[in-house]
Amino acid sequence: MLLNTHTYYSLRYGILSVDQLLQLGTMHGHAVMALTDINTTSACVDFIRLAKKQQIKPVLGVDFRVGIDQKQVVLAQNNIGFQQINTYLTAFLLAKNEDEREVLFERSDLSQCFIVYPFSIENSRRSLKGNEFVGVAINDLSQLSLKKIPTHKMVVMQTVTFTNNRSHNIHQLLRAIDLNVLLSMLKPEAVAKRSEAMIGRDTLLSQFEAYPEIIANTQYLLNQCHVHFNIAPHAENENLSVFQTDQANDIILLRELAYAGIKKRYQKITDELLARIEMELKMIQAKSFVSYFLINWDIITYANQQGYFHVGRGSGANSLVAYLLGITDVDPMELNLYFERFINLYRTSPPDFDLDFSWQDREDVTRYIFEKYPNAALVCTYNTFQYKGLVRELGKVFGLPVSDIEKLSRGHFVVSELDSISKQIIRYAHYMQNFPSYLSVHAGGIIIADKPIAYFCATFLPPKGYPTLQFDMVVSEDVGLYKYDILSQRGLGKIKDAIQIVKENKGMDVFDTVHDVLYLKKDKVVNDYIKKAEAIGCFYVESPAMRMLLKKLQVDNYLALVAASSVIRPGVAKSGMMKTYIERFRFPEKRKDAPPIMLSIMPETYGVMVYQEDVLKVAHLFGGLDLGEADVLRRGMAGKFRSRETFQDVKNKFFNNAIAKGHTQTMVTEIWRQIESFAGYAFAKGHSASYAVESYQSLYLKSYFPLEYMVATVNNGGGFYSTELYFLEAQKWGAILHPPCVNNSENKTIIKGKDIYIGFGFLHGFETKSTQKIIIERSENGIFTSLSNFIKRVNMSLEQLIILIRINAFRFTKVNKRELLWEVHLYKNKLAGVKTKSLFDIPNKTYQFPTLDRSWKADAFDQLELLGFSLYSFFQLLENPNTNELLAKDLKAYENKEVWLKGYLVTVKTTGTASGKKMLFGTFLDKTLGWIDTVHFPLVAEKFPIRGKGVYAIKGTVKIEFDCVSIEVIRIKKLPVIDDPRYAESKGGNSKPVVPKQASA
Repeated sequence: MLLNTHTYYSLRYGILSVDQLLQLGTMHGHAVMALTDINTTSACVDFIRLAKKQQIKPVLGVDFRVGIDQKQVVLAQNNIGFQQINTYLTAFLLAKNEDEREVLFERSDLSQCFIVYPFSIENSRRSLKGNEFVGVAINDLSQLSLKKIPTHKMVVMQTVTFTNNRSHNIHQLLRAIDLNVLLSMLKPEAVAKRSEAMIGRDTLLSQFEAYPEIIANTQYLLNQCHVHFNIAPHAENENLSVFQTDQANDIILLRELAYAGIKKRYQKITDELLARIEMELKMIQAKSFVSYFLINWDIITYANQQGYFHVGRGSGANSLVAYLLGITDVDPMELNLYFERFINLYRTSPPDFDLDFSWQDREDVTRYIFEKYPNAALVCTYNTFQYKGLVRELGKVFGLPVSDIEKLSRGHFVVSELDSISKQIIRYAHYMQNFPSYLSVHAGGIIIADKPIAYFCATFLPPKGYPTLQFDMVVSEDVGLYKYDILSQRGLGKIKDAIQIVKENKGMDVFDTVHDVLYLKKDKVVNDYIKKAEAIGCFYVESPAMRMLLKKLQVDNYLALVAASSVIRPGVAKSGMMKTYIERFRFPEKRKDAPPIMLSIMPETYGVMVYQEDVLKVAHLFGGLDLGEADVLRRGMAGKFRSRETFQDVKNKFFNNAIAKGHTQTMVTEIWRQIESFAGYAFAKGHSASYAVESYQSLYLKSYFPLEYMVATVNNGGGFYSTELYFLEAQKWGAILHPPCVNNSENKTIIKGKDIYIGFGFLHGFETKSTQKIIIERSENGIFTSLSNFIKRVNMSLEQLIILIRINAFRFTKVNKRELLWEVHLYKNKLAGVKTKSLFDIPNKTYQFPTLDRSWKADAFDQLELLGFSLYSFFQLLENPNTNELLAKDLKAYENKEVWLKGYLVTVKTTGTASGKKMLFGTFLDKTLGWIDTVHFPLVAEKFPIRGKGVYAIKGTVKIEFDCVSIEVIRIKKLPVIDDPRYAESKGGNSKPVVPKQASA
């Protein structure tokens, strides 16, 4: 009997999850419920899935509102009606004003729907059509006699938004957050009435017992509504099923493409190869994934035609057919990839293909997809309220001072010492945590469906400009829509740009070499650089953790790098098996310690689960699950379905089967612990192999062309570290760094020989239009000869000119910066905008300026302010720079000894211990740019915090594990730097210090 109920997907309004709403309905005796969230169909699929468990008939609809004002509730009579609702809602959300919505409503086809108008606005409607009704709530009954509406056009519409007074308080808090007002300033008309609490069926019927016709009308509406979807685990594949004209032709095309790819990929065709192709083609056809492969091939074909680089990864990289079609560059025969991870008879979803493009190219690939495939949409994500953010929002709503809000959000309090308001904030923040806050866009998921997208849900239009589903990837899969992942990645942009920069700076074309992966894998120089972890700037292998892992494993080949790419994932470390893997990798005698059953299942990884498919193997061969159940286990471990009954059933079966096989309870529990901590954070082996291919490509460029590669890196947004580090890395390899120069620099950083000119785009406060003016004028009329010549030719504001002078962009004039600042003020008003062409360049009148000196230290501080880093050595700016501390290269001689040394902070990682305390991992550089890795246990981390960028004095004990050196910190202190000399100069300072080299450590 409930026609209008809300979940918390009525964003910043509802407070109930789908499950909670249905449980409440069951508790209150309702056998039929209509879910009508406000302006969204996000929860509809979940509502159908969960309603069956509660033995409730689900009815789907939408509560259309402008702000909080209800316009109409529309219920779907069937799937066509649900599609009509979604089509109308999509347009409703895009409408600019009330008049546009009114016209839209009149023109929309809602013929397969019931439309229920709220009792309060019925008088403004024209006569009601056959499918239109007026909703009556209990509070409206007293006014029923005043309405001239026949009772056969009335239905019971008692809205449900919350459970009781406490949950109404939460609703009010959400409304205050949404409107950004103090709770005390929240107007009554901005919130739902308290009467919108769940009400029992018998109580509701008793309130309307005087109006049996209204009850009968309501029951009639509900009886007529039947929307059905095949939902997981019984979902049908709803992706576009035909790529060409029919499925038979698609199968022929896929076979032709696969066999054509053999000649490109393999020099020798073996029976094993042909058998694998036939097995895969048969399975792909049996599972109706033919069009899925062809669409991915089509996307890659378009990208290749445009000259776009790509990497294909995901579980699809386990497929030989994908390799032959060029979707991936991973040879599953070479790597012995587990076919069943890619696809098996039990698997309902297609394999994952993550297609990475450079950030410059992805947008055009996305455009191509939406133009070619009409039923396409982006996948959404639910951005949820999290504790710290909620505390801040609630603090503002309750009017707390900023200092109190920060104290609460950071957890710096004792509960017993808090006042009543602060305690309420903490209590409500915990309750409201994980409520959906707003809809966003998945990183790269795109749906390409057989049916119109409106058949499944409404869409909204985010800033990206493409229609986006109102539900996420989990719900998409539940209803049989499997996403295509079109992702962007800086690493590919670096490779593409580096090839071009090498061509321009060295005159060498290395395109074919970079893409000859077989050659790169055997390159001794590249493999040696991997072993030494000389990988700064290189995709996926540059982080401190990866750098240390490469050293510990002594990785010097492709297969070892494939393993390392997955070992570094959090799951292996969390399972406690990372150290075990390293020991067994480095010391063969340790491999006998592995349980024989685990060693037999995973001989390549010495009995340690490293890849996602290892979970499948262990679940199948150790736990006795079939491959379909094993895949449920894997997906559940990833967090998608962990709470679902199917996952719990599989978990129980794993334990029962394993024990029945004769394994001890202790062993089964331990293996399960490893699976549970590991599986959600693992890579498929093919995925790791794809990463390793790209790592080799970037490592080749870094090994042979380090300066060009570093320029490409900074121009593509860097990587794991700050931009400064990549300039330092270039300097380490012999680059001569120059600040921006009006006669040499572009918007991006450029290289000429070994000279690297930092781009104008890195200058804080310098406008793009100013850069464009400089480049255009310089290209048309030649280099600039003086400051006055520049001012005459380029119309630029005084503020922009001062930035250029302060960064020393006119150093070719050999005039001191302080004198140039005098000069710019003198000439600016006379010369700005007087851009003339003359047969003769008439010199400007010159003036005698006072002799003004400028110290290198002032230049360093200008660079810090304008670039965010200095081209002078950071150690030179210390108050006491001249001490003979140890260097990183010396530390191996001091194992288990206490040492003092200095390090410039590069990055710090905060992590939690098992007991919940905070510890740190630091990365520093010494004055020769040697790496110093530090470990700060909780007591040290608390007593000696890291206080931002700078040079630190570090006292600690040298520890060496698997040839990897680190410092267990005992004490750390940030060292003071010199006072900013620019302020001293402004008071008349005039010193002439010895100038150290720029771009030199």
